[in-house]
Parts: sequence; C-alpha cells; structure tokens
Amino acid sequence: MRFSRKIAPEFKPKQNFITKKRLREDEIDFDKLRSYRLDRVRKELEKNNLEACFLFDPVNVRYALDTVNMSVYNMHNLTRYCFVPVNGPVILYEYFNCEKLSEHLNLIDELRPAITWDYFSNGDQSEAQLKKWINEVKDLSKSYFKSKKIAIDVLNGPAVSALNKEQIQVVDAKLILEQARVIKSSEEIKCMRSAIDVAEMGIVKMREQLKPGMTENELWSILHQTNIENYGEWIECRLLASGERTNPWMQECGNKVIQYGELVAFDTDMVGPYGYCADISRAFVVGNKFNEEQKKLYSMAVEQIDYNSRLIKDGLSFKEFTDKSWVLPEDYYPNRYSVMVHGIGLCDEWPAIRYPTDGGERSGTFQKNMTITVESYIGKVGGKEGVKLEQQYLIGENGLELMSHHPLEDI
Repeated sequence: MRFSRKIAPEFKPKQNFITKKRLREDEIDFDKLRSYRLDRVRKELEKNNLEACFLFDPVNVRYALDTVNMSVYNMHNLTRYCFVPVNGPVILYEYFNCEKLSEHLNLIDELRPAITWDYFSNGDQSEAQLKKWINEVKDLSKSYFKSKKIAIDVLNGPAVSALNKEQIQVVDAKLILEQARVIKSSEEIKCMRSAIDVAEMGIVKMREQLKPGMTENELWSILHQTNIENYGEWIECRLLASGERTNPWMQECGNKVIQYGELVAFDTDMVGPYGYCADISRAFVVGNKFNEEQKKLYSMAVEQIDYNSRLIKDGLSFKEFTDKSWVLPEDYYPNRYSVMVHGIGLCDEWPAIRYPTDGGERSGTFQKNMTITVESYIGKVGGKEGVKLEQQYLIGENGLELMSHHPLEDI
C-alpha cells in the first residue's frame, strides 16, 4: 500500500462536479420509464409460470406503476396495494379518499378503495374485513389467475392462512420484483443520476460545514434537508459515526459531539428524486489532517474498492468475483462489512454478494445495465477508528462506469 500522497488542506470540487440542483426532469421520458418497468414485471411473472401478483411493498408498487402515497407509512401498514396480471387490467387499491393522486397515470386501468384488515385500521372488525379482501381475491382469480396461484410480496399470517383455506397458493413475489428491477433502462439511469446529484450536493455541504463541536445528528441533518428540498423522499438508515464510534461499523448517529481530528464516516442510503437511491459512503477527518493510522485505513478502503471494481464486467459470474476479490487482512476480517457488492435501484437491490465465508448469492452473473455499489469497511479488531467507503457504478460493455463523482480524499 502507498501512503505518500498528502491530504489536501482544503476541499475544492472539480469544475464539472455537481454543486447545485439538477433534476433532469426535461430529459426523462416518463411514459417510456413506466412502460418499461411494468413490462419487466409481467415478463418475470410469465417466466415463472405465474399469471398475476399483488404488491404491497411501496417500493415495488412504485416500480410497477410509478404511483406514490405515504411510502414509509405503507411499509408497516397493509393499506395500499396493487394487482398486476400478465393479461388483464392493472388495479390500484388506494388508501382512503386518495384516488385522485394517481388519476394521471395511464398504466393504471382501475382505481379501487383498498380493503384493509389490519388491527390498527379495523380493530374488532379485522376478521370481517379480511373476509371481504379474500372475496375480492377470489373474484379476480376467476378471470386473471385461474391456476389459483398468486405472487405476493408482503402479507400477514392471517391473510396467508385464509387464502390457503380457499386453495389459493401464495408464492413469494420478491424474486419476481428483484429480477424485474435488476436491468435498468436508459430512463431509469437518468433518474438515478439525478438522485446521485442531490446526494452529492448534500455531501459537499456536509464536508464544508463539518466542524468540531457539532453533533453527529446535526451533520446528518444536512443530507436530509438537501434531499427533501430537492424533491427527494427519505433515507433508509442513520449510518453516520465519528471517532471511536466508527469501529465497529453500523452504529447509528446520535448526539455525540464531534471532535477535532476524528474520523467521520457515513453511508447516504438516500432515496432521492423519482424514488431512486443514491448509496454512497465517504469518510472525512475533522480539520482535514489525517494522522498516519487514518491514512492507512483510508488507503486500504480505496484499494479494496479499486481492486474489486476492476474485476467486474458484463458476464463475470458472482462466484468468480467472490473467488478473485480483494483479500481483507486477517486482523480486519471479523469487522468486515456485510457485503462486497450489491445491486442498487429504487433502493438496495439484488444481488447481495458477500465475503467468501458468509454465503450470499453465487449463482448469477453481472450483466450490462445493472447498477451496483462496491463497498469497503476497514476497521481493525480492537482498533480506534474505521473507514467506510462506497462507490456507485453502471455496468457497461467494457466494464464499470463510475456514477458517484464526489471526490475521494487526496492522500
């Protein structure tokens, strides 16, 4: 490893680096975007000998129909969902009195009020409401999934039991949607570039405003504000830590006061404009003066990402990548990150490629127009600090195109 380069005392973004909002809305053909995604869902259903699916996960509903309403709320309440058959009408079951929100979307053939049966929404009427929903499913099965086999992504136990009693078999729609989402269209890539632009605006502000005496939460809030004021949506995690809290990784930000000379590392996990995710990790030092140990950690993280990213190309198997991947030194291995590579789109997506000892996906291959992130966490067991870095890429014909352009530290 080489540690000869000096840390730049001041951060100066390159001239072509994003410093202001760019949503790219005029460049995106939304009709083309939506038709491509719905077609991908239907083709995956056909490939798996399925006639239809119900989707409750708001991210999957967004992918299939590009309709949004209270996404985070509906991640833990079964109050909004859609029905997508291979042949037949697409039906959105909308939250109470919200039908107007999706009237402009021409891929939705019919809007119906959602039938809910969860206890929060219905209390002692839950069982009666579940019977209504089961009858709705039975009616649809007569015309659109006569095999009595239906793919569903999220469902509670009582609903699965009730469907089984009607001889309706439930299969997991997660596979269907993950495989549909894996290959990105040109319009999706434009959406993703917008999300990355906004995330990197936030990262620039975080680096500029980072100072001793502020709390981790205060620093983290800068990314949130930038995302929201630029048409972003939410952030999946709270992974920002400083000083000794950077080792081991995965400690969420809190009210710890950041000190001069400490490492600060974070992972954006940001669902930005158009629902696409910008998943970028960076590590700074307060005051921009890295000590020798911090330089070593940072350089190792850069080396791991550079080495692993150079391996990846269209047609490379996940197994071959895993076998050839950068070898994390023994003193650091117990603190390794959960994955070396994962897919990225509307959020973290398939595949999750783990370290050799951890299992994970091995049977697939990298493909052109997949979007992925390459990860590194370097923190020695018993060490004081650790460095988290992550880059986002598009797989092209001749290797990877870097999509995340916020500069790494110059050491």
